[in-house]
Amino acid sequence: MRSGSVVRRGTRGCSRASCRKPALRTLTYIYSDSTALIGPLATFAEPHAYDLCLEHCEKLTVPNGWTVITAQTEQGEAGPNSDDIMAIADAVREIGAARHHAPPEVALPTQQEIGRRGHLRALPSQ
Repeated sequence: MRSGSVVRRGTRGCSRASCRKPALRTLTYIYSDSTALIGPLATFAEPHAYDLCLEHCEKLTVPNGWTVITAQTEQGEAGPNSDDIMAIADAVREIGAARHHAPPEVALPTQQEIGRRGHLRALPSQ
């Protein structure tokens, strides 16, 4: 066995049975479109996606009539770039500002309530 071909702790391995190579790409099937999509390795392991090593990505076969779409990425393009991180930071700041300036919630009078189940309330008609 060559060095570098065995999955190291903290990395995800190929989803194919008995393959011990590290996963480099993620395969997702879109059944409604008869399409198989191979893209960059997903950030988290998804239950309906398959993480594959390079060898199994290249050997992938699909049923007749299906299309394979391979999303190409550059080697240095691993993870979010600085624009993505700034967009997330701005969104978090906006949410924090909205919570800080939110008007206090007004409670409905409970005398008119007939029954309550979770967040739903039944009120008598007038």
